[in-house]
Amino acid sequence: MAPYLPLGLLVLAWLAAGVQAHVGAWHIGMYCLNGTSGRDDHNTNDAVLPLYNMTKENWWFHHDNGCDQFPPEDGDFLDLPVNGTFTVEHAVNRAFTTLSYNGTEIAEFGDGEDHPGMGKEGADGDCITAINIHTQNETMAAGTAFAISYQSDLSAVTPENLVVFTVLYHSPWKRIATYSVPNLPACPPEGCICAWGWVPNGCGLANMYHLGYRCKVVGHTGDAAVAPGQPPVWCEDDPERCVQGPKQMLYWHQSEGNNIEVEGYDLSGHLKSPAYNDKCGFKNGAQHDIFLDKGSAVPTSIPASPMRHKLPSLIPSAPRDRRGRGTAIEVLLEYAHRFLMMAYSLPLFVYYYARV
Repeated sequence: MAPYLPLGLLVLAWLAAGVQAHVGAWHIGMYCLNGTSGRDDHNTNDAVLPLYNMTKENWWFHHDNGCDQFPPEDGDFLDLPVNGTFTVEHAVNRAFTTLSYNGTEIAEFGDGEDHPGMGKEGADGDCITAINIHTQNETMAAGTAFAISYQSDLSAVTPENLVVFTVLYHSPWKRIATYSVPNLPACPPEGCICAWGWVPNGCGLANMYHLGYRCKVVGHTGDAAVAPGQPPVWCEDDPERCVQGPKQMLYWHQSEGNNIEVEGYDLSGHLKSPAYNDKCGFKNGAQHDIFLDKGSAVPTSIPASPMRHKLPSLIPSAPRDRRGRGTAIEVLLEYAHRFLMMAYSLPLFVYYYARV
């Protein structure tokens, strides 16, 4: 039984969580880029609210707050260059990416700050609180992943046809995150559906993240189709148990729809937490073991998506200018929206601390 938390500390923790938000992988091809307010919101964190103890209907592609109802604009895709790489921005809010304010708020980390020396204290350091990335340092960051479904309609995506194709160990950490792509076959003409996932390794609520994207495989595409994914298993203590071949994303700590359960402690002495790393059989980088036999897909050549938006460099080139964040009315609307989202999450927050 965890020590009793005074109500005041609980409220302060909840308010801090609301201010800091959490982390998502931002890209022009994502669902919920503009949030759920129905306007082009440069200061939204709706897409990165964590998922905990929810029904499958609500956590699946972030349906709980309506993120799955806000697809990217027509023509906006997350391009996946065959046997190449793609880059997203790990951030707590769209404001701290190149997708807002002409990139004037970007920094080394995803909260608009550089945090020199953060996480240098070693493996036994305290959990980082300056930015809510649920880790003590970079080496202990749990890992993140992208999965792909060869469906163009979000409603047709299932855990079995949404297969992990790339993993980035020791993330989320800094804002810029680059993932490797295997020899993927071409998507349908309308594109594929992709998802980004992260299960934090302690340092906060045992929640997960499940963001959607409209994606497209580009370049000289592969000749082998992606096979259905199998649920991953915990195999840190017995590598022979690791699931070989294509794997589903990790779905954990929800009221229904979980595909993995763990208990006890890992080899480092911490409570077990499923993760996109070798503890659950995921290799770092492109997943090359996810395919059916050669000849099961038709190779072709797909051009990159047209550049429909002029975005600034991913690297800040000048000191940040914090002006130009919108009118007073826009700011008030944003804070009202944040308050409603925080109020929505309070029962889950209280539930968690009441049961631990």
